[in-house]
Amino acid sequence: MCMGVATANSVLVVSFAREQLEITGDSVTAALEAGFVRFRPVLMTALAMIIGMAPMALGLGEGGEQNAPLGRAVVGGLICATIATLLFVPVVFSILHERRGKAAPAVGEPHAA
Repeated sequence: MCMGVATANSVLVVSFAREQLEITGDSVTAALEAGFVRFRPVLMTALAMIIGMAPMALGLGEGGEQNAPLGRAVVGGLICATIATLLFVPVVFSILHERRGKAAPAVGEPHAA
């Protein structure tokens, strides 16, 4: 569950960053814009899952103490994945696309002298 939510959020950030990269042409600007614009939807998705897992993580109900460690692991994973999605993914996107922009010219293109 945790990996699914994290992957979906990361895909949304990267797809928005790619759209912005086509518009602006600058990978750093595109990554920052994607991080700021997708901040609220990513946070809302993660918080909905965390709030939904709270009763399980707290061990409420009969036999809840058996499932509490699983709930805590999912909540902790979601918190870490959300931070990674909002910070790590845009940074890696900008680094990878910055390198791609400085790559050697393709075959048939003139070299700058």
